[in-house]
Amino acid sequence: MLPAEILEKVRRIEIRTNRVVNESLAGEYHSVFKGRGMEFSEVREYQFGDDIRTIDWNVTSRMGHPYVKKHVEERELTVILLVDFSASGQFGTRRQFKREIEAEICAILAFSAIKNSDRVGLIAFTDRIEKFLRPRKGKDHVLRVIREVLYFQPQGRATDLGMALRYMYKTITKRSVVFVISDFMSADYAQPLRVAARKHDLIAVTVTDPREEDIPPIGLVELEDAESGQSMLVDSSDRRTRDMFRRWAQERRAGREALFRAVGVDALELHTDRPYDVPLVRFFHRRARRMAR
Repeated sequence: MLPAEILEKVRRIEIRTNRVVNESLAGEYHSVFKGRGMEFSEVREYQFGDDIRTIDWNVTSRMGHPYVKKHVEERELTVILLVDFSASGQFGTRRQFKREIEAEICAILAFSAIKNSDRVGLIAFTDRIEKFLRPRKGKDHVLRVIREVLYFQPQGRATDLGMALRYMYKTITKRSVVFVISDFMSADYAQPLRVAARKHDLIAVTVTDPREEDIPPIGLVELEDAESGQSMLVDSSDRRTRDMFRRWAQERRAGREALFRAVGVDALELHTDRPYDVPLVRFFHRRARRMAR
């Protein structure tokens, strides 16, 4: 039995994220994420105007007059949420912690999926695979996914995104829509990302906090790496120190964005100090326009 406060928080997230799904993303999901192709539906008699390439010659020869194959779009998808559970996800200096935003984004994507009768799976990782929920349909399954993202206590603290990507594409063999939700503070994941992008429709969702990119001038500050536990004392009143930190963050961002473009990964960036609904809806609209061309 889950504690009442956990159930209440899951319920609040369900209400809030369902509003985004129903008001802003209704109809978008279907057009943005296509099925795997066309599947056979039935055979019917040839009608004037039918494409002769659809004629089923076996049935035609048996029946003595033309029959054609009818196909429909194969809509059912598998959506995989590949979520970073490393210790840096517990960081946040403004509206929300990064982990809370991750949970709400997972909820929006999962509720959008089940409205279209798609399956949803979860792979939670740190420097190891922490949890794997096989793709399933249904609201109860989605609520379990949200609970896990909110309250699961991982064993690891560090991040190994390359390992997680390799696990995902070796475990999920059928082409799927994969959302990688992380702050992408990991090394050596370029090659696994490239392989994963070839096998699946990959979307990178980066969650960042403003204090990971800029330090205010408030004097001596102890900075601690949440994943390694290492700390260092810096003088944030020194402009050169702040400029160095800012350049390091900008180079990290530029490298990440360049990698996403190079391997053909769609990217969305969310921030703990801003509402996520506007950039999320903008991302869906942009992708829908591109798919329509």
